[in-house]
Amino acid sequence: MSPLDRIRLEKAAADCGFEREPVLVTENKLELRSALFPEVVHVRLAGPMEYALTASLSELLPPAVAPASEVVVSGIKELYAVLQHAAALARTLPNRIADRFRKQTEAMPKATEAQRLVVQRVGQDLFRGALLDYWQGRCCVTGLAVPSLLRASHIKPWAKCASDNERLDVFNGLLLAPHLDALFDGGWISFSDQGGILVSKQLSAAAFAQLGIALEWSISGLKTAHRGYLAHHREHEFRHG
Repeated sequence: MSPLDRIRLEKAAADCGFEREPVLVTENKLELRSALFPEVVHVRLAGPMEYALTASLSELLPPAVAPASEVVVSGIKELYAVLQHAAALARTLPNRIADRFRKQTEAMPKATEAQRLVVQRVGQDLFRGALLDYWQGRCCVTGLAVPSLLRASHIKPWAKCASDNERLDVFNGLLLAPHLDALFDGGWISFSDQGGILVSKQLSAAAFAQLGIALEWSISGLKTAHRGYLAHHREHEFRHG
């Protein structure tokens, strides 16, 4: 690995959330680390502007093309995209947001309804931040990239969750444009396990057109951990015909 290649990889790591100094594992491979999570990612120079990646938790990376065990990306832009998503997912893995919530609120009073609402607001703010991180500041359906407009939408509603771990699980949330958040929260739309949009038959054709809903819309980036929450939404929140 040339000095220029190493500088390029170290900058990408720092820019994408792996802020600790990378460790040179072999002549051609760097180990990327962060103080915010224990998972590590290894990046190997596989060719001119080609990078092969592995992670201590395979779910952090896109699936490798069989029979390869490494994920290979071409160009610095694609490398950035993969590393940013890996770091975001590692920061927001199940229970990590809930653990931060418990730590931040353990000394806060919870005796009155007003005090409990303040505590709940802390959780909602953490949840929104986690979803902005996970979905990279874009609506997961339309791609709208105006964070101040986006809504952190629970798949399984906050009030129906059995624990803080469920309420603050990043996989129990979608980052949505305002009109999609209202439709999803009201059960007018839902999503399949593959991310395809489902529209309630109770929504009139005129309203469907006025809202600009496109049947080809879908969510990319869903994980297996989303499925249980989506199943709940389809069964209990979606307005069936």
